[in-house]
Amino acid sequence: MDAPGPALSLDFGTRRIGLAVSDAEGRLAFPVGTLERRDLAADLEALRRLVSERGIRHLVLGLPLHMDGRAGDMARVVRDFARRLEGATGLTVELLDERWTTREAERALREIGGRRGRRRRRGADVDSIAATLLLRTWLERRRVAPEGG
Repeated sequence: MDAPGPALSLDFGTRRIGLAVSDAEGRLAFPVGTLERRDLAADLEALRRLVSERGIRHLVLGLPLHMDGRAGDMARVVRDFARRLEGATGLTVELLDERWTTREAERALREIGGRRGRRRRRGADVDSIAATLLLRTWLERRRVAPEGG
């Protein structure tokens, strides 16, 4: 049975990791920005601190698959990162297909007028919104899943 508490979702990228958190009840997902990638040890430490500070109980990591469902090189990188994140936090990382999240995030930014600033800032916005969409999907699936299964 799932323990109650907030979830953290990550949209993993080579330059940034988009971040989103849920409320403690698992009803809402909120973008919380991005983590600029430095190196694996620094990234894991920053995420470990975030998990601790926010009392995170669940981790969700977007799994980049090809449109036909095949796993490529980046999916292997993400799976390795998930294992290392589990070791750093002591929490299980759930992988969730993210094939459409970046496109949906870009569309959402266009619809709301997104930031018109520097390209780097817009990329960070997309990453954080993609993490939020990923978390929203995960939360919705948990709500409709039968108890204990």
